Amino acid sequence: MKRNVLLLLVFQLLTAFGLQAQETIRLGIIGLDTSHSEAFIKLINGENQAPDYVGFKIVAAYPYGSPTIESSYNRIPKYTETAKSHGIQITSSIAELLKQVDCVLLETNDGTLHPEQATEVIKSGKSLFIDKPVAARLSDVLAIYKLAEEKQVPIFSSSALRFSPRNSELRNGNGPEGKVVGADCYSPCTNEPSHAGFFWYGIHGVEILYTLMGAGCQSVTCTSNEGSDVAVGVWEDGRIGTFRGLRNSSHSYGGTVICEKKVVPAGGYEGYEGLLKSILTFFRTGKAPVSPSETIEIYTFMETANESIRQGGKPVNTKDIYNKALSLVKN
Repeated sequence: MKRNVLLLLVFQLLTAFGLQAQETIRLGIIGLDTSHSEAFIKLINGENQAPDYVGFKIVAAYPYGSPTIESSYNRIPKYTETAKSHGIQITSSIAELLKQVDCVLLETNDGTLHPEQATEVIKSGKSLFIDKPVAARLSDVLAIYKLAEEKQVPIFSSSALRFSPRNSELRNGNGPEGKVVGADCYSPCTNEPSHAGFFWYGIHGVEILYTLMGAGCQSVTCTSNEGSDVAVGVWEDGRIGTFRGLRNSSHSYGGTVICEKKVVPAGGYEGYEGLLKSILTFFRTGKAPVSPSETIEIYTFMETANESIRQGGKPVNTKDIYNKALSLVKN
């Protein structure tokens, strides 16, 4: 009896010691010019930290993002104060930030800055989450993923819209609806001159489309006017998926999913928690929840839609657009 009690006490002491010995994973944020930064700070460094966020702490932030996009740079002072109030050190450079952290959240809203910023992080060898968009054009997206592969550094990018539980269920095709045979998705799609077409904000709705349909789009046809864009993708197995970009209507996210047995609504925006949990799991494991190939295809779809618009709405082959962008990537 005494032996059992002694063994139990030893076990409890070892368990307690093990918990205390676990190191907190130190996170750094690049870019305090987006609401995502403020949301992540409050969720991870807040007083009532949820169990999913235990073991992580944002310790440093480099605040500077876009110098040209007013809706972005106007946020920096406010979000910098939020960071300071949550015990985060504000650094004067990315190099200074990298000395203090284990993993990085690249939150700069302006995708034109991502190639330079991501390159600095990747060369440091630290795991990297890149918030949407990966970059402002397809060739830069390919260059970032190429460098990460060469350096064997885990990277991951996604819109929060991917992590609607309903869309994940529908993609699996195991429910009463059956497999997805098509989808019509929509999201706001405001234009930003420095970013190619859907890259700035339409990425959200295209992410919904790919969450439901998976990869495999062969061609895209896109019609565009001042009020909206409609891109029609044809998948290699014959399925058709569409994205409607909204500019003069409701600011909402969602779609209609055509399944084998039912036609049902797609999931919409449900906050940042699902995305953040996936990011932190990625930082723990080094395994991205979305494959690089699928993420790259999302940006190929969007650039193919841009080319279709330039060609007056003609169908354009996605492989041609991918190869053209790849040729622009330096070896």
